[in-house]
Amino acid sequence: MGHHSHIALITDFYGISQHIPQYVSNLIAVIAFALAACLAFMALKQHKHREKLGYLLIIMAVIPLMSLLGHSMWIASLGGFPAIGSGQGIIKYAALLTIGILFTYPRLSLHTKKWLSLMPVMLVLLWIGGMKFTLLEAKGIEDLVASSPFMSWMYTFWDVQTTSNIIGVYDLFVVALLIAAIYNKRLVNIAIAMSGIVFVMTQSFFFSWDAATSAETLLTTGGHFLIKDLWFIVNLIMFWQLSQHAPNTAQQH
Repeated sequence: MGHHSHIALITDFYGISQHIPQYVSNLIAVIAFALAACLAFMALKQHKHREKLGYLLIIMAVIPLMSLLGHSMWIASLGGFPAIGSGQGIIKYAALLTIGILFTYPRLSLHTKKWLSLMPVMLVLLWIGGMKFTLLEAKGIEDLVASSPFMSWMYTFWDVQTTSNIIGVYDLFVVALLIAAIYNKRLVNIAIAMSGIVFVMTQSFFFSWDAATSAETLLTTGGHFLIKDLWFIVNLIMFWQLSQHAPNTAQQH
């Protein structure tokens, strides 16, 4: 399975890296995700498994999310929190957390469910989108943008920082649009489309960015970072489904 830096950072935070070999930590993660996949398939046919899946996803999300309390997840040269560094891959577990909550507590009000389904999407777009205005992040995405047949043209017209700023403005605009879509059903489709493009685009990097994959471990750390964006697509699908429901006045409060 190879080295996974995020798992190492998490075990470092909990102070167990010296007691548990890296391959054991990786194996535990593999088993957890495999179990979640099995429960997900079972839940498609039998809804009674959704609650079990929900609890598992909550556990799988909370363990890494707690590591955001450590200093290693933040960029020291930019003053630490809220300048997120390695934690960019960790905050994506918020997507699993909300999916787990929605499966575990199905009786929440429709309005609450809508907010929960979109919170991880808005969090990552707001936080990572905001980081696009820093030179460090602009340089960090340079190889990705330059490799993409859909985005590389931007460097023809703008420099690295301006291109990153434009992407950041787009991300922040989408956050505002998603919030508006919670209250205005007519904006749901356009909000989902514009935010979904962000996460679909990251998946396209698997075909253009050589550093995403490895002959030894299939996915590199960068590849793991990219593929987690699929969770946000699930969040958006859940929001779309919830938006098709007629609001029940009794459940709005």
